[in-house]
Amino acid sequence: MVEQVKHKNEILALIIRNSFKKEGIKFFTPNDYSLQVGYMNRPKEYSIKPHIHYLIPRTVNALQEVLFIKKGKLRVDFYDNKKNYLFSEILFTGDFIVLISAGHGFFMLEDSEIIEVKQGPYMEDKDKEKFDPVGLEEIIFDRE
Repeated sequence: MVEQVKHKNEILALIIRNSFKKEGIKFFTPNDYSLQVGYMNRPKEYSIKPHIHYLIPRTVNALQEVLFIKKGKLRVDFYDNKKNYLFSEILFTGDFIVLISAGHGFFMLEDSEIIEVKQGPYMEDKDKEKFDPVGLEEIIFDRE
């Protein structure tokens, strides 16, 4: 299962649930995203030809991230670009999220192990602005 997390027609994230399964190959992100995220399901003895990647300069204007929930359970809080809280989603072991736009924060509901992928080189002091999280009494799980 793949879910688009949207607010006012803007895609904030893609959640690829652990239950997702498809034969062959499926890319979740369009070609113009700065991260290309895909899924492969190949049978035993299937071969991918050896290859190299060319060095092609690219301009990245938006930092996007991918998180794989290796173990645990966490809440993702979504914010607009003005730091206003929108709503939350729960991620479970095996889920995968592509964070595309706007703001986000995380709260671990269980001990969690997460693998993160984003463009580099990463410069924490220039790449992000931190702000106070939403209060527990304000958490919303129904997306509009």
